[in-house]
Amino acid sequence: MLYIHWNIDPEIFRIGGFALRYYSLGFLLAFGFSYRIMKSFFIKEAIPIGLLEKLTVYIFLATLIGARLGHCFFYDWAYFKHHPLEIISPVSINNGHLEFTGFQGLASHGAALGILTAVLLWCRKYSKPPFWVLDRLALVIPIAAFFVRIGNLFNSEIIGKPTTVPFAFVFERVDNIPRHPAQLYEALSYLLLAGVLHRIYRKNSWRENGFLFGLFLAGLFSIRFIIEFVKEDQEAFESHLWLNMGQLLSIPFILAGFLLAFYKRKRKERLLPE
Repeated sequence: MLYIHWNIDPEIFRIGGFALRYYSLGFLLAFGFSYRIMKSFFIKEAIPIGLLEKLTVYIFLATLIGARLGHCFFYDWAYFKHHPLEIISPVSINNGHLEFTGFQGLASHGAALGILTAVLLWCRKYSKPPFWVLDRLALVIPIAAFFVRIGNLFNSEIIGKPTTVPFAFVFERVDNIPRHPAQLYEALSYLLLAGVLHRIYRKNSWRENGFLFGLFLAGLFSIRFIIEFVKEDQEAFESHLWLNMGQLLSIPFILAGFLLAFYKRKRKERLLPE
């Protein structure tokens, strides 16, 4: 069987203690594309671009902080409770040399909570309706998530379980076992979700603010929940759980998304004239 042998160096280049990784590039592309799409919404509705720049700063910081704290508390608290400084430190000392490593360990569920918090704080400060912002973020976050998962692929991390499918990847930096390219499954699924949400946004003028965000939550975290079945557990303790941590954390988001979309749709129907 001819499998895809994957042995890409995760570093694009290195200068001394600084290295640019594909994962970091994925993060930059995620924010770059998100900013451009959000800018079109702000221009269309005559909202000052300066407010978008402030929102971008809020979300950028909240994504990094939330994702980092999510990893530390949800996945590896047994370690970080004894090494609290490493939670916030993007550098490490290796053989006496200071090296910039970035935050190696980010959790998307923590990022989701961080982004939600940032949006609420921004909306409160600038007197904007939260669901208007969240509906439009729902159109860009799946695209951002696509780039992040491609970054995971280049890092040879979040790998899938062993399989014999003809398109299996052999992640040579991990082992020589053919595995599901779970990162690719997830990335392409998020891209498909983005297309579906954009179509709903364009075609459904009856939507009420919050409906699209509800569909986004239900769709994105359902994808995450399903694909977790073909992923290897990220931490050893997950093998003792009925569902892994990613699935357990996804359930509240899925339920909240379906409930929000159902409520907003029903509420709009009640408000429509007979």
